Amino acid sequence: MVNWYDPKQLSNTGVKTVLSGVFGNFADRRETLAALSQDVNYFDHSEKEELWLDFICDLGDGFNPTYTLAHLLAQEKLEAGGEALKRGDILVMGGDEIYPTPEMHEYDNRLKGPYTAAFPKNEEDTQRPEVYAIPGNHDWYDGLSNFLKLFTQKRSFGNWKTKQNRSYFAIKLPHDYWLIAVDIQLQADIDYPQICYFREIAEKEFTENTKVILCTAEPSWVLCSFDQKNTAHERFKFFIDRILYGKGDEKYEEKNKHIDVTTILTGDLHHYARYEEISKKNSVCQLITAGGGGAFLHPTHTLKEKIEPVDGYDATLKKVFPEKEDSIKLSFLNLIFPFYSITMLLFFGVYHLFTSWILQTKELGGTSYMERLAQVDLFNGGFQDFLSATSVAISHNPGAVFLNILLFLGLLVFTDTKSGNGKWNYIAGAVHGFLHLVNFYLLIWWFSRLNLHHFGLDLDTAKQVLIYSLEMILVGGIISGVLFGLYLTFSVLVLKNHITEAASSYRWEGYKNFLRIKLDKDALTIYPIGLKKVVSNWKNVGTEDKPKFEGSPINYELIEKPIIIKHEKTL
Repeated sequence: MVNWYDPKQLSNTGVKTVLSGVFGNFADRRETLAALSQDVNYFDHSEKEELWLDFICDLGDGFNPTYTLAHLLAQEKLEAGGEALKRGDILVMGGDEIYPTPEMHEYDNRLKGPYTAAFPKNEEDTQRPEVYAIPGNHDWYDGLSNFLKLFTQKRSFGNWKTKQNRSYFAIKLPHDYWLIAVDIQLQADIDYPQICYFREIAEKEFTENTKVILCTAEPSWVLCSFDQKNTAHERFKFFIDRILYGKGDEKYEEKNKHIDVTTILTGDLHHYARYEEISKKNSVCQLITAGGGGAFLHPTHTLKEKIEPVDGYDATLKKVFPEKEDSIKLSFLNLIFPFYSITMLLFFGVYHLFTSWILQTKELGGTSYMERLAQVDLFNGGFQDFLSATSVAISHNPGAVFLNILLFLGLLVFTDTKSGNGKWNYIAGAVHGFLHLVNFYLLIWWFSRLNLHHFGLDLDTAKQVLIYSLEMILVGGIISGVLFGLYLTFSVLVLKNHITEAASSYRWEGYKNFLRIKLDKDALTIYPIGLKKVVSNWKNVGTEDKPKFEGSPINYELIEKPIIIKHEKTL
């Protein structure tokens, strides 16, 4: 699993994020693809009486969860709920096919490799399933270059075959159903050529009985419930109203006024959550987040029971996986943050060591800062002396002041201010930064008192310097890591923010999911398949060139009863 708190990983991802934002603003690959392929083509599977479709998101992370899910998807059928659920004729990947960033070697190692091993290419198979994908923000970090190489060049993906020629697509399904999959880039942006593509399909191909499954790369209805300033859902609703329903164009709107968007599928949040939305015309739409394809687990206890993202709509939470009680329990793992993030622990320790080194560059009346601290007994009225020595040391060391301010501001900027409890987020972030500074100076006092006063070591001896360095890096790093973990725990449990930061820290492999969908003459039936634990003892019993992995049985289950959407319109 990706270690998101590795400082090197954080810096690399940060650079990619900045560059992708600049690239997306000045050179949108979607527009280039549209210019090269101006025909509005869709993929027609409408001739089948019964069609099976698999939907999975957020999948290219750790091997154990990614391969466990790939192995299930590759099986000819799964037994669940007393039914035989056939392998999908179509596999749809709904965003974030790779973590952390979209280099080709990461796609090969974390995505294509496991899926090819789980379902090797079979040239004799005349019924090879097809795979389609829309990109998420992690696929966009290189401007979509490697995503396009993998999914838009008619290549094999194990025994799945790729068909699309853009980063978005439309599939005509049986019984007047359509699957519409949009590419929202990085900022919930749908480019003009994409709008034209879907508008032409909606105008020319939709009938008054058309029903739509809409796929997008983020649950905009949830995001706007976290942050009232988030406009992603408004833009998404604009796409539905103007492009699919034709609102604003009288002739177009009259033709498409009976179209039903029955289901919206997405990922981005790495859990299962189903909201049921009732529109102004009393039409029911299932809003399903199924981001359990392989990445770390997001909490579910922060989800609101009821959200009203757009005036006139009403969405109610029906089911989550994991259950909210289990989500809360897992969040307490942040209390042992140093155990999961050794490199972050070392970063704190080295940072503190370097700052304390700078504080020793000036002597105070012939006595160094550490020597003065060694004489202070904080537990017997020495607090004033501690403050005096510290203030003098700081006033003579602007370099240390700069590093203190940098640490405080870094932790303050880290604060999640877009969700949770408004001003309390800022206050918690400021307190968090302040406590790290207090912790740093208390650590200097503790180690100075211990080494110089109790152990009787001389300040400038190699032995003392070595002991102090180990103390600050190891003990100081652990205490700082615990403090960071306490902040994440408080944030996700009390303030209901930092959901990604507090979940990525412990990189939980369990509670994975995907959707298996059946479309026949009577209904669209969605089977949410979940695993509380993934297999972790996979062993290669094949060759290096043609790996074949075996492990313990996979214990999967239906997360909830099948969601049945009858073809008759719900009025």
